[in-house]
Amino acid sequence: MNHRYDRTITACFVGYIVQAIVNNFVPLLFLTLQRTYDIPLSRITLLVTFNFGVQLLVDLLSVAFVDKIGYRVCMVAAHVASAAGLILLSVLPEALPSPFAGILISVMIYAIGGGLLEVLVSPVMEACPSDHKEQAMSMLHSFYCWGHVGVVLLSTVFFQTLGIENWKYLCLFWAVIPVCNGIAFTTVPIAPLIPEGERGLRLGELFRDKVFWILLIMMVCSGASEQAVSQWASTFAEKGLGISKTAGDLAGPMLFAVMMGLTRAFYGKFGDRIQLDRFMTGSTVLCLAAYLGIVFLPLPQLSLLACGLCGLSVGTLWPGTFSKAAASLPRGGTAMFALLALGGDLGCSGGPTLVGMVSSAAGENLKLGILTAMVFPLALLTGIFLLKRHRPAKV
Repeated sequence: MNHRYDRTITACFVGYIVQAIVNNFVPLLFLTLQRTYDIPLSRITLLVTFNFGVQLLVDLLSVAFVDKIGYRVCMVAAHVASAAGLILLSVLPEALPSPFAGILISVMIYAIGGGLLEVLVSPVMEACPSDHKEQAMSMLHSFYCWGHVGVVLLSTVFFQTLGIENWKYLCLFWAVIPVCNGIAFTTVPIAPLIPEGERGLRLGELFRDKVFWILLIMMVCSGASEQAVSQWASTFAEKGLGISKTAGDLAGPMLFAVMMGLTRAFYGKFGDRIQLDRFMTGSTVLCLAAYLGIVFLPLPQLSLLACGLCGLSVGTLWPGTFSKAAASLPRGGTAMFALLALGGDLGCSGGPTLVGMVSSAAGENLKLGILTAMVFPLALLTGIFLLKRHRPAKV
């Protein structure tokens, strides 16, 4: 390990905490925003779709500008946008004639930051000199999980002690983190992703490579395998156990995030003793077992434990696919990482959507929807074997 890049690695870890804040804080305020500004809940819930829609657009557009502008400028801009969106959320709803327009503008700005972070953090981390890059990538992605857990826990404590009516101050508190990390990225060393004298693959070259398409499908399935259960875990806990929304959030998504973070931290610590191929294969098989447990176990408490087991199983799939991409296509460059991020986000959106559509068509049968979503870990398992066949990686 080159210790000159320790500060860069730390800043990357915090970058994923910033992304966790951007994606998971505002949903905690949905009912408060609805009551405060008299906004229909149907419009409030559209904010999640809008947030990820903007991030998907940024993923796609970043292929054209990141290399031209440079990683440092783009990384600082990502943190500025994340902080600005959170700060504006405390101001614009009452400053504009339409509170919903103010919320929407704020979400759009911090979503631009979140989308840039999705594209930038992994390649910046990958470029840092390290003897065990796949372990570092897994540890990096664990910080998104810890950020998610921290946002929910600290926000819940704030609401309970100081009152949810003071949520605007919490917006400012969370904005401090991207501000400080953005300043850090103005000075930390950033290594080039592609060695000097070489160039990254162009889009046409990537699209003609079978390995890239296998990796892209693996990313879609990684995101879908993860979110198909995660996004419905709270509803599953509420309906199955008959508990409140707050308790459902803690018992469902929080449990899922903790278990996913533990897997990523475990591989980040001990991955030098475990081949990534085997770990991902075992994780995918465990994911399939967890899906079957959610659907077929007779007691709701056991099904909820299976949700936690699913979180444990999917932890390495997303960062593992990034690591395999870097090893299989070392000249993939910014375009590859941006398109893989796009694929992952499409999976994160498509997985829960498939579960919801099937469940609704089956008379709100959530278990049937989750059973249908088994197609994603099955396809991912196929991708792992195909990738090994087409171009064996070193990881």
